[in-house]
Amino acid sequence: MRFVISRGIFLLALTPAMGQQKAYLLLTAAAPQGEVVATTIPDAPVPSSVNAGEQSGAPPTSSSSSASTATPNEPQQTKRILWIIPNFRAVSAGVHLPPQTVKEKFKTGALDSFDYSSFIFVGIQAGISQASNAYPAFHQGAAGYGRYYWHTFADQTDENLWVEGILPVVLHQDSRYYTLGHGGFIKRGFYAVSRTVITRTDSGKETFNASEIFGAGTAAGISSAYYPTQYRTWTKVGQRWLTNVLLDFGTFGAKEFWPDVNRAIFHQSD
Repeated sequence: MRFVISRGIFLLALTPAMGQQKAYLLLTAAAPQGEVVATTIPDAPVPSSVNAGEQSGAPPTSSSSSASTATPNEPQQTKRILWIIPNFRAVSAGVHLPPQTVKEKFKTGALDSFDYSSFIFVGIQAGISQASNAYPAFHQGAAGYGRYYWHTFADQTDENLWVEGILPVVLHQDSRYYTLGHGGFIKRGFYAVSRTVITRTDSGKETFNASEIFGAGTAAGISSAYYPTQYRTWTKVGQRWLTNVLLDFGTFGAKEFWPDVNRAIFHQSD
């Protein structure tokens, strides 16, 4: 039934156009040579694949509405990995977004620090540290776990503030993770690793990821203010610095392959 109706609408729309075509041909045949015929056939519709900004010659705007979208068939990033882990900074492959605002940079840092899942993640880290007796002065038991927990939470929050907020604003760097989304496992894995030391500027150019490296180091240095005296050595600060970078490295790898895992296992595309 929908096919019949659509055909009818098509014929109704086509009839006037055919009439205008015939009229144009008759007038052209009757007009003397060299005389311009005033009646013209309406222009063909502009293909929908060309956007309005390109038709009019107007420059693209920097608002979020001008951001291009990824290919529909490509696996898409979701706001969370496994519906729990925050994935707010991930950008789907092929998507081009306007530069981050100052507000957006601090917002992602806050979300990664105070999202409900962050408290779970901190709890796991604190448990691992206590089990390995990373800081004997914290002791064991519930009180010891509490010490491990709040120190870990302070480390994470401080690092997120510097890596995702303060330094990206000061250095004009983009704190988002742009998914590669194509190529083999090794190529994409290497790309994910490289994002630890390579990022984008607000203008879209690649640059050294000073926000990540120096931000993680700054957070590790600040941690000396609240750790016991015996843990304020260069060795311990360096260990916390390396831990911060490695955690982000692992996060980048998860972000890169999550869309494929999500589609293959959970059969979801967005």
